[in-house]
Amino acid sequence: MTKICQTLVCILLLTGCLAACNRTPAPTDTPIPPPTPTSWPRPRLDTPEYGMHTFLWWSPDAIVEQDVKLVAEAGFGWIKQNVGWRDVEKYADLAPEHWDWALADRAVTVARQYDLDILFRVDHQPLWAGDWNNGPPQNLADFGRFCSVMAGRYRGKVRAYQVWNEPNLAREWAGRRPDPVEYVALLQTCYVAIKAADPGAIVVSAGLAPTATDDKGAMPDDKFLREMYEAGARPYFDVLGLHAPGYKAPPELSPDEAAASDEYGRQRAFCFRHVEDMRAIMEQYGDGDKQVAIVEFGWTSDPREASSYHWHAVTEEQKADYLVRAFRYARENWSPWVGLMSVVYLPDIVWTPDHEQYWWAIIERPEPCQVQPRPAYKALKEMEK
Repeated sequence: MTKICQTLVCILLLTGCLAACNRTPAPTDTPIPPPTPTSWPRPRLDTPEYGMHTFLWWSPDAIVEQDVKLVAEAGFGWIKQNVGWRDVEKYADLAPEHWDWALADRAVTVARQYDLDILFRVDHQPLWAGDWNNGPPQNLADFGRFCSVMAGRYRGKVRAYQVWNEPNLAREWAGRRPDPVEYVALLQTCYVAIKAADPGAIVVSAGLAPTATDDKGAMPDDKFLREMYEAGARPYFDVLGLHAPGYKAPPELSPDEAAASDEYGRQRAFCFRHVEDMRAIMEQYGDGDKQVAIVEFGWTSDPREASSYHWHAVTEEQKADYLVRAFRYARENWSPWVGLMSVVYLPDIVWTPDHEQYWWAIIERPEPCQVQPRPAYKALKEMEK
């Protein structure tokens, strides 16, 4: 079984590399609705709902089944899965046979078999729509068309869509200075397209990265959110997406305490409860009726002293304890405005201890098809929900 999985992994990775070649620009003659506010319904989530971030896309069938089953067996109700636009619409030719939905279909099918809801995170434009770096397409109508086709295909099957990831970081914005106005235009286009195709779908804004850095490489998430509201974002998302890494702090530590302590980095953003700062901004802009989705949160156990993440590493046992306490804190203090909370990660099969993401994960894979739960997975499975 292990040799079969390893062979499949190599084949899938090679296929992905071959697909990453330049394409000619795609036509944009398929109309999408104009990006204007409407009275589309805004579904509500329980407070909280429980999710795990998965990496099913290039994984062999056996691992897809394995990981979705792990989520279900832990008593969680959601998987979060990245969907690369470039992986679906590889070619400039827009004939139906050139839309490759096979891997997205597989994720949806397996999730539904285990009665799990699914959040698709949508980003990574095709090469013909931009460049290799993740960033906004040259023509937003192309993205709107993609969002419309996707939401129509999965109407009633995919419960929520997250529009992009960490646009307040240059590395997720084509290497350019983050631009909230540009992001709102992208969000607006996708929101209208999704809602027109599936009015019941939940549209989540991009998870913003907590950071205090304000330069050409990053913009603080609170500043970015304020400028999103100033740019008119309010009608164009149902739920605000946030990232909430705990850094070094236990989950109950307040932003005031984090900002006052060298141990915790002296920044309000360097704690799980920074979510409360972001919630306050929503209320300042009259958006308090909406919920928040914490689309990524967790703690790293990175032991590598050369790693930039090592300063806030915790032990595997602390990670387990903090994750359980984070859910408890949210349930007791953030009801009813917190919705989905998605833990990182069930890891990608290609990650090794040299990848920083590996140390955020809640399981290990000694071999591609073997699972060794870390204390965090066991604690999350056993906790009250």
